[in-house]
Amino acid sequence: MTEVVGSHPQYDVFADEYLEHARDGFHNAHYDRPACLELLGDVAGRRVLDAACGPGLYAEELVARGAHVTGLDNSPRMIELCRHRVPSGEFRVHDLADRLDWLPDGSVDLVLFALALEYVDDRTSVLRELRRVLRPDGALVLSRQHPTGDWLRHGGSYFDVRVIEEVWSKGWRVRYWLAPLERTCEELREAGFLIERLVEPRPTARAAEVDPARYERLTREPTGFLAIRAVPDPRG
Repeated sequence: MTEVVGSHPQYDVFADEYLEHARDGFHNAHYDRPACLELLGDVAGRRVLDAACGPGLYAEELVARGAHVTGLDNSPRMIELCRHRVPSGEFRVHDLADRLDWLPDGSVDLVLFALALEYVDDRTSVLRELRRVLRPDGALVLSRQHPTGDWLRHGGSYFDVRVIEEVWSKGWRVRYWLAPLERTCEELREAGFLIERLVEPRPTARAAEVDPARYERLTREPTGFLAIRAVPDPRG
């Protein structure tokens, strides 16, 4: 692999801005979070690992629904925001490129890995480690940018696995992986997962009031995110 994204905490420099953006923002509050929470199901009394937890918006909702949340992120500022927002959670700075040596095998019921797979260089190894800490009857819920939307925006071959850099509308410079859907599915298989559900979310009904044009587009075009619920493969 000649290209890498690396372990630098890209979001650290705009963590506070991201919190303000994502708290009520269209794609986060009305599109990705509802889809991931629905795939996680009933979390009351369950131990959830929020991998790449960001500023704690998912964790906040999970705790409100009765979960016991442990979160990690490679951004120190994101973890500060998490601890302030969700004081009952357990959060630590951790680079997913490193082993989760502070979590025993089979110690969590659910893993949430939302909108962060694109920033990982060795995705199979990370997914394998998340599989290790899951109980045999647990589940992983991950979301990622929709690969068709990525291809429509960036062109080139849909099937190329490549790193791109871009500057988002707020001036945030990011570097991440583009990969076709089959690559994500294969990485999950290699890590010991079976895909239970794959959904291409539609925005919530409330989103139509927030941004009618964006709502209309995302109800007919695969240009946003997708979400997957995967379970440990019982065949080993």
